[in-house]
Amino acid sequence: MRSRLMAVAFGVLAVAVTAVGCDENEDTRVVDDAASAPATAYSGPLSDSAERALECESKVFSKGGADRWGEGDAGASPEEGLKLYFEIEQPDVPRTGYREERREGDRVLYSLDVDGRTKVAVIVAKGGEGRPGWGPESSAQCDPAELPESYTDSGPYEIWTDERGRRVPVTEVHSGEGAEHCDWQKAHVLSTGWGKGGRLFARDPEGVLPPGSLTARYDGSARLPGDARDTGYRYGDWELWLSDATPTKAYVRTPDGVEAWPATKEGFGCR
Repeated sequence: MRSRLMAVAFGVLAVAVTAVGCDENEDTRVVDDAASAPATAYSGPLSDSAERALECESKVFSKGGADRWGEGDAGASPEEGLKLYFEIEQPDVPRTGYREERREGDRVLYSLDVDGRTKVAVIVAKGGEGRPGWGPESSAQCDPAELPESYTDSGPYEIWTDERGRRVPVTEVHSGEGAEHCDWQKAHVLSTGWGKGGRLFARDPEGVLPPGSLTARYDGSARLPGDARDTGYRYGDWELWLSDATPTKAYVRTPDGVEAWPATKEGFGCR
């Protein structure tokens, strides 16, 4: 599951809700019969978790089952059941480009594939206690960094690359603007890990973050410590450097110099 701290820090919750497109035309086709198919179709039982149909390069990012719904929400077809998944779960994944990968009785597996590998899987089913008609039974997705660039370029996560130019999982490193609903857009937050072992650093040149939320002041004209090491992580022309001697600062090297982003204090987040 996603870390609540990261969600409030980056405003992911707000973005995930609005990204669905509240004014999206209900007739929009989420299923594209011409979408690329996986190299090898999933052959396992559809009664299991949709996670088994994924082909992730890193760890599974999220998974789960749907809540109950009423008669007025139920889908009359498998594709309408897939649309109901977006309405109920509000997932941070593309809303188009899915294809029917497999059908087994009253269950259908829909997949979103990138370069022939399944990155989002949704199993919709017909009927069930508290679930009339067609609707989502289980779903799972790979790390956002494995989703199409055309989608992530406008998403909440800034996807970094490694020394070989490969996109890095957001659970390893990512950045993004501060939460809009807290008016933090002029600040930037950097994550160098996910969960208990992760750390957050912030770029706040205009002081929009709450007083006392950072371990030090942002320094836009810093010097790299002698032991600073290049992590190989890149986002555009930003380079991420870290130092064991000063673990509470992340050093971002730019064409204009070096910036020191201080770590955030415990409990940091937008409420």
